[in-house]
Amino acid sequence: QVQLVESGGGLVQPGGSLRLSCAASGSIVSINAMGWYRQAPGKERELVATITSGGITNYADSVKGRFTVSRDNAKNTVWLQMNNLKPEDTAVYYCNADRVRTLLAPVLSNYWGQGTQVTVSS
Repeated sequence: QVQLVESGGGLVQPGGSLRLSCAASGSIVSINAMGWYRQAPGKERELVATITSGGITNYADSVKGRFTVSRDNAKNTVWLQMNNLKPEDTAVYYCNADRVRTLLAPVLSNYWGQGTQVTVSS
């Protein structure tokens, strides 16, 4: 079984910064893409940023130029550096690991973290 553990959420003022971390553990052989999604109250979960094992990144238009996703393949860890935060960034942020290959399962699977709250408010 694969577990994703997130950390780094919290309360920050507009214009501030936060750094989210997510570490994947288990009998992991490889992870194709890791990334972050968010869900605000009353809204659907949406993509924030993803990064492949080769370093190819993808960002939501709303966070381009403000957020940076990075990853350490050897540690199965992904980070999200969030700068110039805005109130509309307030949401629960979820870590995702896509197309995960493990020692125990013959198929590729997708996993989610439990979520971490980010609140941007003065």
